[in-house]
Amino acid sequence: MQAQSLITTLEKLHKLHRSLYDLSLEKTDSIKKGNTEALNDFIKKEQNHISAINTLENQRQKLAADFLLQRGASAGTPNLSEVIRHADDGDKPELERLKAELLALTVKLREQNELNQKLVYQSLQFVNMNLSMLQPQPEQTNYSRPTENKGQPSQKSMFDSKA
Repeated sequence: MQAQSLITTLEKLHKLHRSLYDLSLEKTDSIKKGNTEALNDFIKKEQNHISAINTLENQRQKLAADFLLQRGASAGTPNLSEVIRHADDGDKPELERLKAELLALTVKLREQNELNQKLVYQSLQFVNMNLSMLQPQPEQTNYSRPTENKGQPSQKSMFDSKA
């Protein structure tokens, strides 16, 4: 019975991760188009997903710890591999499948988020380059002999060298 509630929680985690992955794909399109309003909406949606994922993850850990305690195993850090080892033969294939799917999905999600991060960084570099081209550059101050200043009025020094 305990394994079934754990399987249900893992399925919910998988759905939330899948939804978060779909959001990250849509976010990539918005980054490419430069749609900052849509990016703000995606960030809010992602935060809601992450909050729900954290809640479910805490629930999963509690269920896994309870399951392992019922089976007489130590529940120091209740991970899914430990649960699979102590699960009944009927529940093992389902738990292994969910574990593999979650792992594959988190890898895809990490890769997509890295791509989004690189795209945002490149966009920021482009904006900074354009800003630096549009802003006037201060004149370079070179120190040279006063006789070499051709046509430029002499500027007084801030320090009195005779003192």
